[in-house]
Amino acid sequence: MGTSSSDFDHVINLCADVVAQTKSKIVSYWIMGFYPVLSVCHSETAKVVLKSSEPKPKHLGGGYSMFIDWLGDGLLLSEGKKWERNRRLLTPAFHFDVLKPYAGIYNKVFDIFLDKMEKATSGGDSVEIYDSVGLATLDTMLRCSVSYEGDIQQQGSIHPFVDATRRLGHLAQLRLLSPWLWHKFPFYLSPTGREFSKHVKYIHDFDEKVINARRKSLESDPSILKKRHLDFLDILLTARDEQGVGLTDREIRDEVDTFLFEGHDTTASAISWGIYSLAKHQEEQQKVYEEVKSILGERKNVEWSDIQEFTRLSLFIKEAIRMYSPVPAIARVTTCDMEIDGVKLPVNTEVNIMIHVLHHNEDAWIKPGEFRPDRFTDNGGRDPYDYVPFSAGPRNCIGQHFALDEQKVALAKLVQRFRILPDPNHEPVPNKEVVTRSKNGIFIKLEKR
Repeated sequence: MGTSSSDFDHVINLCADVVAQTKSKIVSYWIMGFYPVLSVCHSETAKVVLKSSEPKPKHLGGGYSMFIDWLGDGLLLSEGKKWERNRRLLTPAFHFDVLKPYAGIYNKVFDIFLDKMEKATSGGDSVEIYDSVGLATLDTMLRCSVSYEGDIQQQGSIHPFVDATRRLGHLAQLRLLSPWLWHKFPFYLSPTGREFSKHVKYIHDFDEKVINARRKSLESDPSILKKRHLDFLDILLTARDEQGVGLTDREIRDEVDTFLFEGHDTTASAISWGIYSLAKHQEEQQKVYEEVKSILGERKNVEWSDIQEFTRLSLFIKEAIRMYSPVPAIARVTTCDMEIDGVKLPVNTEVNIMIHVLHHNEDAWIKPGEFRPDRFTDNGGRDPYDYVPFSAGPRNCIGQHFALDEQKVALAKLVQRFRILPDPNHEPVPNKEVVTRSKNGIFIKLEKR
């Protein structure tokens, strides 16, 4: 297959069509006629790549290269011994004992979100939710990562951190679709590059100010860690490897930026499409509502123990993120010769794992275009690599339990308070970019229960 486009949505849809027609497990294509990319589209080929610890492609034109100056060498982009060390050091940040107190933060954040939604739909109007959900998940990430509360949801794009984060994501995507800006020299001379640099400086200055203040606070009174719940920054500042060496300030900054970027945008996609799925599938919404009502009763807050009890909601979320994969594709680059399905790949070959295609492969899923949460009551003989919304293998998403817990609290509180209805005049069109968004927004209506 050949293409002159770097349009993610176009490429992913083409791969899906090729797989449906030919049952291929690998699809290859060319970007701009000279840059070859191999895509694996079946669990048998995907697992070969995912079981390895191959790094993300950061070479010129590689999708992840557009984020290096912003995210640095955090877990998303680091490789080799550094990645292995930092992955070990960060793992305690996602232990259940650390995640448990975050339930209170999820409740506070989504109470603000629900109040906004109630006000916006009080006259029976529909409301576009993706923007507001994104503010809520960014609010969550800032509170959980560095204990920052800054009226994120109320101020929206007026808040400089919100504006910087949104613009950086947009500018990185714009650069990826503009090969003449792949080289740093023309990029940073361009208006796009100059704006990117301005926002990166703001984000890094913000991080460094928070990190320095927290480090000084801990040095002056280490006992404060026993007086409150730990956030992500606390874990980073106190982590030590086998030699007793901790992370440098630059490494901490990179991990904070990575956590904020990866954690808020992907979860915003998952929650938004989950809300849309509740609206579209009323029978499934009723099942979720009845479960939430039976577990919460008259309580408004979702407690940590409740999260573990949401079985129907869990099935619903699994199906929603199968249908609308928050991250539709990821990439790796080979560090040694590799053979996949009889195809020999040399070193430095970029391989895309088409998660969206895996999640809609008819070899694994019965009627994959239908929304059927009950398909997850058993695996139906599926390979574990048929369903990889958080990637898989050694480089899987370290924060997947954090993300799923946040989704459960958000959707449980929503269905408890409102009946979610579709807007027949606004059917969303999925757009599979770095995350799956909608080309025309996601609109819903709400009725107070």
